[in-house]
Amino acid sequence: MTADSEQAHSAPEDSPFVLREPTIDDGGAMWRVARDSQTLDLNTSYAYLLWARDFARTSVVAERDGRVVGFVSGYIRPEAPHTLMVWQVAVDADQRGHGLAGRMLTHLADTVPGMTSLETTITDDNEASRALFARFARTRGADHEELDLFVREHFPDEGHEPEVLHRIGPF
Repeated sequence: MTADSEQAHSAPEDSPFVLREPTIDDGGAMWRVARDSQTLDLNTSYAYLLWARDFARTSVVAERDGRVVGFVSGYIRPEAPHTLMVWQVAVDADQRGHGLAGRMLTHLADTVPGMTSLETTITDDNEASRALFARFARTRGADHEELDLFVREHFPDEGHEPEVLHRIGPF
């Protein structure tokens, strides 16, 4: 299926954004959006190319006027085949305020086959992400549980904040 067929979606109809699966050609743009966010842990450009190839069905990019302006990367947890683990959510600064991150999460919840729950990790100081996922849980009518997952001692690099696991579902 191509990006021009059923995999490309605008939501809602009058939205300037097109939501679709990423392709290898989008990997560089995903890296740029992550870099420019100045909040995400930036991985190598190679990692985003691999992600766009190997996890396209569980990820989404948002385009506006033919340019990638946001993405959500995720994967199905092998031990929990109905759970999407959201790895990163990023939207270009000049595209924020349109509810795009929430639309991308909703898009994945509506299109990833068999998905009934979602997980992500968020640091306590990331209020925007905490609000995004709490809002997502409310709009889906789903339970939202927060558990300590990765404590400071798990990280080999100094200064990394603990990551709290957010479990949302079932929906």
